[in-house]
Amino acid sequence: MAPTILIVGATGNTGRSVTETLPKLLNTSNTLSGHRVIALTRSLNSPVAEQLARIPGVEVLEQNWVEVTADWLREHEVVRAFIAPHNEPHQFAEESTFHVAALNAGVRYVVRISTTAANVRPDCVAYYPRTHWAIETLLSSPEFNGLQWTSLQPNVFTPFYLSTAVEFIKQYRKTGNQDTLRLMASEDAPVGIIDPDEVGVFAAHLLSQDDPSMHNKAKYVLNGPEDITGKQIVNMVEQQIGTQVENVSYKDMFFVDSFLELGSRGAQEPKNVILSIKYAAETAWEGECSASTTSKKVLEIAAPKRTPIDVLKTLLKE
Repeated sequence: MAPTILIVGATGNTGRSVTETLPKLLNTSNTLSGHRVIALTRSLNSPVAEQLARIPGVEVLEQNWVEVTADWLREHEVVRAFIAPHNEPHQFAEESTFHVAALNAGVRYVVRISTTAANVRPDCVAYYPRTHWAIETLLSSPEFNGLQWTSLQPNVFTPFYLSTAVEFIKQYRKTGNQDTLRLMASEDAPVGIIDPDEVGVFAAHLLSQDDPSMHNKAKYVLNGPEDITGKQIVNMVEQQIGTQVENVSYKDMFFVDSFLELGSRGAQEPKNVILSIKYAAETAWEGECSASTTSKKVLEIAAPKRTPIDVLKTLLKE
């Protein structure tokens, strides 16, 4: 068995591109070319898992990451890891357990996905950025000096930010009718939304560094290559449908209410905790999440290139 780089959340938004990119980078590495890549999934039968299993140098394992122990990490000789945790209310308990296991197993370096940098603070009204703040604070403590880590703080993901615009266009093309175009965006605030695939590419570059120590305890802010406002999203929609959008609802967080519907996972959680998600976009509305905040190292190592219109056109083909 060879030293292993573990990818937790391999079939998710960012983990997929980490898995696709990392083996190619390892092949050109002076010190890591003999390392294995293990990608974790909850189902080996999922289409994405089956696709990843065909990548040379990748072994896909069916394993729930929240049950990974220090013994499991030792058994698989994990020396580096990527983790894209969920954002449910119990995230801290489960992600911190993973990091404690990594520390005790002798894992040398972890790259993790955080959330929008402007929200990662102890007083954020939305609950999940406080969790990311707590995890970063835990990893920064002297007790974790034996584990090197980097936290990536990406802006909101482009497919999610544009999802209502995509559905509006598809519905109009199908029926010729318009409903209200509901946008999370404000009308005028510029936001550097980012394609999650490009977050994964940057993470893969960090994991493939011969010596990642220069990135230890770093918190890198990632945005797309250009800003977009709500009004610009409306303009893109109008270009795609060939007519004027009749009704627009800006700063619309209606989707959060659906998290509390019977049968959804959020329905089992405290209502006030779930509804606090509605406050997560306020920093973007206040202009704090523009592309200008991107960390210099991101631009040097793997600068994001996909623009909002690039992603919109891709989503419309699906």
